[in-house]
Amino acid sequence: MTTLEERAKILSEALPYILKYKDKIMVIKYGGNAMIDENLKALVMEDVVMLNSLGMKVVLVHGGGPEISKGLKAIGKESKFVNGLRVTDSETIDVVTEVLAGKINKNLVKQLNLAGGQAIGLSGLDASMIEAEPINTDLGFVGQITNINTDVILDALDMGYIPVISTIGYDKNGNVYNINADTAAARIAGALDAEKFISMTDIKGVLKDKNDPTSLMKTINVSELKQLEQKGIIDGGMIPKVQCCVEAIRRGVKNVVIIDGRVPHSILIEVLTDEGVGTEFR
Repeated sequence: MTTLEERAKILSEALPYILKYKDKIMVIKYGGNAMIDENLKALVMEDVVMLNSLGMKVVLVHGGGPEISKGLKAIGKESKFVNGLRVTDSETIDVVTEVLAGKINKNLVKQLNLAGGQAIGLSGLDASMIEAEPINTDLGFVGQITNINTDVILDALDMGYIPVISTIGYDKNGNVYNINADTAAARIAGALDAEKFISMTDIKGVLKDKNDPTSLMKTINVSELKQLEQKGIIDGGMIPKVQCCVEAIRRGVKNVVIIDGRVPHSILIEVLTDEGVGTEFR
């Protein structure tokens, strides 16, 4: 149990960060184990509501790969991936839309509201938020973003809501596309000129030695990334996550970090303490 002095120290440490991020936009990409584990999910929702109550304008962008796979399995359809991207035919995009914009999005909205917040569910289809085009014919309805329209997000923030965004988009012909959530979150953060972009993953961050969890790299300069890839320190599934962080930086986001969503209250530790958590990109 913490003493009164320890509590006072915690609060005094948090104050400069509360002032720093007050009225600033913060985009959180949410997915992985933190979404699957119900106890962790409840803590994440509480953290988001707390940051919002402290005057920070939080935007939650979510994925939902495991739930989509489950939905496809329910109709007897096998999930297929090429370079980490889900092959998406016309039947699959219907399931993606139903799961992302429906089941997952509305569940997160409900949980944020139950935690004391005022959340509103949005998808990339709403108010032409995410415009897209196909990446290639082999992937089907998997899209790359051509434009982000932030009007509806800013309107929601101005009214005090927490926007919860599912990452589907569409083109001028009305075709709907599955958009990688990491990519979409980074682009949205850039378009909003966000102060901070937090990517929640199921690993601690970038490790110098994958077998040593104590070898976390607290900060990485973008100029170091090519060398780190050549050394194999950044490889596999971490490459696209890091690329999205770089994309956010190049689009003007001031502070970009990958954190471990499996750690309880990792968002609060990252935002409100000197130490922070995860790997920051500069």
